[in-house]
Amino acid sequence: MKTGKKNMKVVKLTAEMTLSQAKLFFIGGPCMLENEKMAFQTAGALKEITSGLKIPFIFKASYDKANRTSIKSFRGPGIEKGITILSKIRKDLKIPVMTDVHDKFEAKEVGKFVDVLQIPAFLCRQTDLLVAAAKTGKAVNIKKGQFLSPYEIDNVIVKMEETGNKNIMLTERGFSFGYNNLVVDLKSIAYMRKSGYPVIIDATHAVQRPGGAGTSSGGEREYVETIARGAVAAGASGVFMEVHPNPEKALSDKETQIALSKIENILIKLSEVFDVVKK
Repeated sequence: MKTGKKNMKVVKLTAEMTLSQAKLFFIGGPCMLENEKMAFQTAGALKEITSGLKIPFIFKASYDKANRTSIKSFRGPGIEKGITILSKIRKDLKIPVMTDVHDKFEAKEVGKFVDVLQIPAFLCRQTDLLVAAAKTGKAVNIKKGQFLSPYEIDNVIVKMEETGNKNIMLTERGFSFGYNNLVVDLKSIAYMRKSGYPVIIDATHAVQRPGGAGTSSGGEREYVETIARGAVAAGASGVFMEVHPNPEKALSDKETQIALSKIENILIKLSEVFDVVKK
């Protein structure tokens, strides 16, 4: 990969918003769309917070968590109801929205209603899914798999670029390490940054303990901010956090989601780190 400012890529989300390595941006929202009221309240509050801090914001939530640990776990409202909620948030609050897609059909359909399609980490090497998402013309956020070295992301990028769509973002969410644990290697942030594309740290999933609670994933919320600060210092320009008004009552990832009331202070600190590194 080439390095340097000349290689910096600009990702176009909307007519009003572009993202790059030059400015800190935030992606946040509840793990899944539990209900419309909570989704709107969270999105509205995050918009107000990020607007005040002048941080570009993308609302993210899933309509279907297709890789839940247990078959009995709640997966979300489904594609039809989920798209309806995301479309309303996008239109009424005038903010870009992002959600996961799991197959070619979903990419084509969901791409009509959102600004960013996200490729889940477990599916980051699925060529047909990557190509289908790219062909929508929308920005695509690729979460690097827990099983992938940073160097292997090059092949994933090429699959996207071959379609002509270069509105790409890359997300680090940790490597599988031993049993029920993940580790974030900051060298991964530095390497992926060489691509020129914005690199994002998924700070809440990075502290998960996949399957660590038996029939669900556990996690260590206390280290979310530590992971985020380290990644921003290493060159990440985007920060992804799952945010919930009351994490203890969340229907998924309750051990790792961040309370809505704490996000503003965290973003202030991350902005300070980003500004110091940029200088």
